[in-house]
This record gives sequence, C-alpha cells and structure tokens, in this order.
Amino acid sequence: MNNLSGKIAIVTGGASGIGLATAKAFADKGAKIVLADYNEEGGRAAESQLKSSGADVKFIFTNVAEETSVQKLVADTVSAYGRVDIMVNNAGVGVLKDTHELTSEEYHRVISINQDGIFYGSKYAVREMLKTGGGCIVNTASILGFVGEAGAFAYNASKGATNLMTKSLAVEYAKKNIRVNSVCPGYIESGMVSKEALGDFYDGLVAKHPLGRLGQPEEIAHAIVFLCENDFVTGTTLLVDGGYTSL
Repeated sequence: MNNLSGKIAIVTGGASGIGLATAKAFADKGAKIVLADYNEEGGRAAESQLKSSGADVKFIFTNVAEETSVQKLVADTVSAYGRVDIMVNNAGVGVLKDTHELTSEEYHRVISINQDGIFYGSKYAVREMLKTGGGCIVNTASILGFVGEAGAFAYNASKGATNLMTKSLAVEYAKKNIRVNSVCPGYIESGMVSKEALGDFYDGLVAKHPLGRLGQPEEIAHAIVFLCENDFVTGTTLLVDGGYTSL
C-alpha cells in the first residue's frame, strides 16, 4: 500500500464539491495539496479553510482548458514542493440541452474543460513523474461515461473519452510506475443538485439509485484515496454510483 504522508497532490476543481472533499481527505492522510481552480474566490476560501485545520496547502488559479495555464500549475507546484506525486484531474462542467439546440461554443466548452483538461493535466504531471520514478493520476469521469443521458451529449462524450483516455495512459506508463485510474460518480449532493434546487426532479434522480439516495462528495473522495493508495490498481474505472449502472 502506498503511504500518502508527505506526497504532493494536485487537485483541479479543488475549490468545492468532490475536489475540496478530496483535498481534505488527502490532508487527513498527511499529503501536501495544491488546489487548482478557475474560481479564485472559492479557491482562496478553500485554502484558508484547509490551512486553519493544519493542512499544508497552496491555491493556484488555473484554467484547465488552457494548456499554458496547466503547464504553469505543474511548474509552480514543482517550484513550491519539488515534485508531483498525485494528479487528480477533477475539474469539469456540463450543459443540459437538446442536442439539436446545442451550439458549437457550448459543446466545445464542455470538451475543452472535461477532456482537454485531462490531456493537459496528465501530460505535464507525467513529465514530472518520469523524473521522480512514478506517481498516480486519477481522472474524475462519471456514470455518464457508461450510460447515455438525454440532453447531455457533450458531457456524455467527454466522460466516455475520459474513461478510455485513462486506460490508454495506464497501459502506456505502467512500466514507468505511473498508475492511472478514473472514478465514476453517480449523482452527488451539491448546491446545484439538491432537493431545494431541483424540486420534484430531485426525487426522480434519487429513484435511479438503488441505494435510495444520492452520493456525498466525501464518498467519492474516499474512492480517490483508495485509487492512490493501492499500488496494484491501474487502468480501472471505479464506479461509485449507488447502484445506478446496475439497473
């Protein structure tokens, strides 16, 4: 088992939700965390929150859709901490809209963040991991990388790609001691996915999960920690979905 104490972990989309929960989980394991997010105000707040609990954490403003921004993120992490041991490519967005009404700009925004962001994050993390003898990459995919959802064409495309990109990287870099996995959440409770925000539609989402509830960000963070700790896991797409894909 891989001891995460003292490891250097980058978490994109780290200002809230699954990203912030993952940063907290890493901190509990003794890792040093770089929070990367486009939301600077939220990122600074998350940094302060983690520091107040004793975590060694640094926030870096990042636009994962821009290669130079991700390159700088990794370079700044190495400058601050000396290396990159873990890269969690978690930042993502979605759009719910009939495909025949979807604009090219909306489609490409989802692809650039959800898919290109994983390419850039993996590319520059791998370069550093090759220098230090290995590392671990975890990509946040989704149940919608396995099943279709009406009105989620761009999101489906990006998350399906995420799962296969994960397997490609895992095969390519296994002999270099770089493990690559993806975690595939079901619907997770958040500010935008809640009974208050969704009304009756919320009950329909819950009904799609045999466990009878939505997931919590901490449950996905726990899965990400597992993927980082277990040295014999690579190329897997770990479903943490309350049974959603079993129906």
